Amino acid sequence: MNRDTGFLDRGSKTRAILIAVAEAAPRRRIRFQFGMRLPTSFKPRRSRQRNAVRLAAVGALAAAVIVPHVRRQLKIPTAVTVASTVSAPLAIAVLWPRSRRRDLGLFAAQMWAFAVCHELPYDNPQRLRERLYIEYPIKVDRWIGRGKLPNARLQKWLHQGRYGNDLTGFAAWTHWFWFIQPYAAIFWIAVRNKEKFPQSARQLAAVFDIGCAMYFLVPTAPPWWAAENKYIDPEIAEEHVQRVMLEYGEKLWGPAWTRIFGTLGSNPWAAMPSLHFATALMAAILLSDAGGKVEGTLGWAYALSLGFALIYLGEHYVTDLLAGAGVVLLARKGEPLVRPLVELINGRLQRLEAIAAGG
Repeated sequence: MNRDTGFLDRGSKTRAILIAVAEAAPRRRIRFQFGMRLPTSFKPRRSRQRNAVRLAAVGALAAAVIVPHVRRQLKIPTAVTVASTVSAPLAIAVLWPRSRRRDLGLFAAQMWAFAVCHELPYDNPQRLRERLYIEYPIKVDRWIGRGKLPNARLQKWLHQGRYGNDLTGFAAWTHWFWFIQPYAAIFWIAVRNKEKFPQSARQLAAVFDIGCAMYFLVPTAPPWWAAENKYIDPEIAEEHVQRVMLEYGEKLWGPAWTRIFGTLGSNPWAAMPSLHFATALMAAILLSDAGGKVEGTLGWAYALSLGFALIYLGEHYVTDLLAGAGVVLLARKGEPLVRPLVELINGRLQRLEAIAAGG
């Protein structure tokens, strides 16, 4: 009996040990998975990824600033210049977490890219001149004006009239105010209706981007240039188109006008479409969408005044303005079509942002 009892005791002890091991095993796995220490090879790898992503983003930002300033001296290809400036908004999205300040920075980087890229076609004027379109907007505008250019009609009726000087001053200042209006509108939306800001900034940026692409694809001469180069000959067509703003600017600004005008006129063949009118029109629509009734009304009044000024001053054809309105329509209606691509890019950028933040 003692021997049997001893055997049973040993069996009970064995079973008890096996049960204890089985119960303890899951706890060991949990401690291994969620313990305080990670494998030694994981942390250095994550740190290397973080440093690599941040270094690449900082390099992209530096290139976006440096390349445009040295591209002529170093003969940097146009494609490289475009890529370097376009990468700036992407780098900002990776380096800083989402905030209103970062969103404004993204838009500012986008506008820097546009300012650089819209000048690029004119780096080689002779080569661009071979592709320059001159006559088609003249034909279309003569059809719109029933045989005579609207530019010539307005200048004949108004510039030579009693209020010509005052009207010229109003039109010139309306034109110059464009360098403030679209950006003031987007800043107002960022402050007063931050929920609308991302979509508004995307749509306004899309107008600039589409217009810039068309400057590369369809370089078109404005009416003042066509008149200066005898494509609009007053002796033949009984049309006389002046660049009225040039005369007014010289009287107002004196010797400083040459420097100011040289800065603003970096690509004289960036005329189709009229981004002056397109962006002012888009700004008016966005202000109305954001809920600012007074601001929206002012935006529409400015856009219509600018459209008149651009024709009267000889800066654009009516055809250019209509094309600008078409670009606005494309940016508004085309956004749902490109939304999957935008979301895909945003997802990749958010992943890189998480790596750069050490997540």
